[in-house]
Amino acid sequence: MHAPQSAVLLRIYTEEGRMSGHRPLYEAIVFKARDLGLAGATVLRGPMSFGHSHAIRTAKILDLSARLPLVIEIVDSADKIQSLLDAFEDMGDVGLVTRETVEVLHYGRHKPD
Repeated sequence: MHAPQSAVLLRIYTEEGRMSGHRPLYEAIVFKARDLGLAGATVLRGPMSFGHSHAIRTAKILDLSARLPLVIEIVDSADKIQSLLDAFEDMGDVGLVTRETVEVLHYGRHKPD
């Protein structure tokens, strides 16, 4: 699979414990992206955050919870990204979603693990 030269970066800011049905939301998004044939998806865990409530979420041992921040990044063509966004309707509250145009400079040719 090849990523387009001009592409869209989709970022989903959510929480580790957020669910979509009986599956963690981040898993539901990654599996949906794969099912739709998108180029790839990466889930990044953050050690600290705050959002619209201004409540601090942290990975400190005394505050360990399922509310740690996650960022899911996906890069692909605008139409494929839109197909994923359309699928969000069935996933509940996914969190903050941003979209920006990016230029793909290199798409690796690594063999799958």
